[in-house]
Amino acid sequence: MIPTTVDLEQTCVNVIRGLAMDAVQKANSGHPGMPMGAAAMAHALWTRHLKHNPADPKWFDRDRFVLSAGHGSMLLYALLFLTGYELTLEDLKQFRQWGSATPGHPENHLTPGVEMATGPLGQGISTAVGMALSERFLAAAYNRPGHDVIDHRTYVIASDGDLMEGVSNEACSFAGHQRLGKLIVLYDDNKITIDGSTDLSFTEDVEGRYRALGWGVWRCDGMDVDAVDGCLQAARTDTDRPSLIICRTTIGFGSPHKAGKSSSHGAALGVEEVFLSKEALGIPEEDFWVDPDALRFYRTALEKGKAAQSAWSDSLDQYAGAFPTQAEELRRLMNGDFGRDWVSQLPSFEEAGATRDQSNAVINAIAEKLPTLVGGCADLAESVKTHIKSSTTCDPSNPAGRNVNYGVREHAMAAIVNGMTLHGGTRAYGGTFLIFSDYCRPSLRLSALMQCPSIMAFSHDSIGLGEDGPTHQPVEHLMSLRAIPNFNVFRPADGNETAVAWKIALESASTPTAIVLSRQKLPILSGGMVTKHPAERGAYVVREASGGQPSMILVASGSELELAVKGGEELEKQGIATRVVSMPSWFLFEQQAETYRASTLPKAIPTVSIEAGTTLGWDRYAQAHVGLDHFGASAPANVLFKEFGFTVENVVATALALLGKE
Repeated sequence: MIPTTVDLEQTCVNVIRGLAMDAVQKANSGHPGMPMGAAAMAHALWTRHLKHNPADPKWFDRDRFVLSAGHGSMLLYALLFLTGYELTLEDLKQFRQWGSATPGHPENHLTPGVEMATGPLGQGISTAVGMALSERFLAAAYNRPGHDVIDHRTYVIASDGDLMEGVSNEACSFAGHQRLGKLIVLYDDNKITIDGSTDLSFTEDVEGRYRALGWGVWRCDGMDVDAVDGCLQAARTDTDRPSLIICRTTIGFGSPHKAGKSSSHGAALGVEEVFLSKEALGIPEEDFWVDPDALRFYRTALEKGKAAQSAWSDSLDQYAGAFPTQAEELRRLMNGDFGRDWVSQLPSFEEAGATRDQSNAVINAIAEKLPTLVGGCADLAESVKTHIKSSTTCDPSNPAGRNVNYGVREHAMAAIVNGMTLHGGTRAYGGTFLIFSDYCRPSLRLSALMQCPSIMAFSHDSIGLGEDGPTHQPVEHLMSLRAIPNFNVFRPADGNETAVAWKIALESASTPTAIVLSRQKLPILSGGMVTKHPAERGAYVVREASGGQPSMILVASGSELELAVKGGEELEKQGIATRVVSMPSWFLFEQQAETYRASTLPKAIPTVSIEAGTTLGWDRYAQAHVGLDHFGASAPANVLFKEFGFTVENVVATALALLGKE
C-alpha cells in the first residue's frame, strides 16, 4: 500500500522521535523530550521552507537555522542525517560519545550543518539576531534592482528557557527596533523546564511582550505540521518585523508515562518506556529504525538544494555581468577573503595619546579598504571611540550603515557580533568599558569555543578612569578573560601596539580578540613598522639591559609599560642591568617557540610584573608583582596610581626586595 502524503509525513515526524529516543537511551544521557515534542514543527520548517543544500553546508545564500534549544540536539542531528548532510546513522549511534560528530550540544566546528554552538540558553536566539543583521547589511550593500544575490532568512527554534534568559530579551528588543523581517523564531511552548511546569517561574504574557518589542506574533498547534506551515507562510510575508511563532507542543510526545512532564526533559526515558512509546507512536521496536519512504522523502532536500544553489549561482553570474566590480568583491567576501589592502593603511603613531583614541584612528584608517567592517558600542561610542566616521548609522531606513547602536545591551551586543561574524561576509566588532565585559562573558566564551573571530574593544581598562570609582574600575577582568581558552586578550601600551592589536584581530580566522584600551594618554614607547611589529609575538624586549645581559626584568602591559621603563632607568642608575618587556598578549606569547619565550623572559632571571589589575596568574612569568588585589577608589587617576603603589619608587623597591637588596 502506497502511503498518503499525510501518513508519510506523520511517519517522518515519528522517525525523528524514534531516533531521539534511541540515541539518548543508548547514551543513557541527553534530552529526549524536546525532540519528541518539537519534531512536527521542525519537520514543517525543514521540508517546506528551509533553503539549504545538504551537499554544500557552507553555501552562502542558504537560510541559517539555529537550534537555540541546544539541549534538544538530537532533533538537529536527526534532521541533518535524514536530509543528507555528512552525518551517518552510525554517528547518531555514537551520540555523546568520545570523538563523535554528535556531541551533547551542537558545535559548529564539529558537525556539518551546525551553524553555531548552542546549549547555554538564550545564546542561540541572540546570536541569530546577528546573522539576520549581517544578511540585511550585505543585501543592502550589494544587491541591485533585479539582482537579489543576498536573500535568505534566519530561522530559530527556541525554548521556554531561551525566552527566560535576559540576553534573549536584549537581543529581541534590538531585533524589533531594527525591524529584522527575515528573522523567524519558532517558540517550542511546551510549558516544561527541568524543575517542572513553567507556572513555577514563568507566567508572563510572552505574546504581549514580543508585540511590545516590535515583533509579529502568531500562535498555532505545534503538533500539527500544516498549522505550523501556515504560520511560517504568514511570517515570511511579514518582512517589516521579526516573527515569533508560538507553537504549543507536548514535551515527550508519545511517551505513555512521561509526556508533558519534566521527567522526559533531561534523562533517558528508560528501556521499558522507550518500548511503550514506540508502541504508542506505531514505530517498530527496532533500534534506530528509519522508514525507507521517510528517508527518501527527506533526501529530496539534496535535489532541491542542488537546484536552489544552481539557480543562485546563475543569478550571481548575471549579477557579475552587470556589476563586475561589486561581484568580484562579494565573491571574495563570501569566501572569507577580506583582502590585504587594509594592512598598508594601518597608521603608526609618534605622539602620546589614549589608546582608545588611537584605536579609533586605526578603525577609520582601514575602513575604506574593509567595506564590510561593521561595528558599534553599547551606548558608549563617544567614550570607547568605535565610530566609523565615513559611514552612517545602521538602522531600518539605512541598513547599509556601518555604525551599530546597540543601546545598553552589552550581552546581546557580544552575541550579535558573534552572529554577524559566523554569518560570514562581514567583520564585526563591539565595544564597551572593560568592567562590563562581565555582562558579555557568556557570549565571549562561546566565541572562543566556536572558533569565531569576533572583536571586542574594551576601553577604560583600569583605575586610570579615576573618579568614577570602584564600580567602574576593572581589577580582575584581564585575568578573567585570559582564563578563557582560545581567547586573545591584547592590552596595548601605545598607539603602535594598538595598531598591531587590530591587525592581529582582523587576521585571525578562529580566535576572538579583546582589545583593551586606556582612557588616559600614554607615551609612544615602541617603534618600527606596525606591519612588522614585535608586539605580534605577544611579548618583546622594549628596553634591553645595559651590556645586554640583565640582572632584573620588568614586564608590564598597557599603561604600566611606561612605569616599567622609568623603573628600569632608575634601576640602571643603581647599577642593576634591567630589561623591560612589553607583554600585551599572553595568548600570542604562549604560541611562540620555547626558544623565543625563554630568551625573552628567562626563568633564571628575577622578574617583576607590573599591571593595574589582580596579580593572580602573573606567577607564571614573575616572582614579584606590582598590582592591584583589591577594589579601586574614587579619586583622580594620578592620585589612585600613587596611593596604590604604581610609582617608580615602589617598582624599584619591589625589584630590590626581590634581589635581596632592600
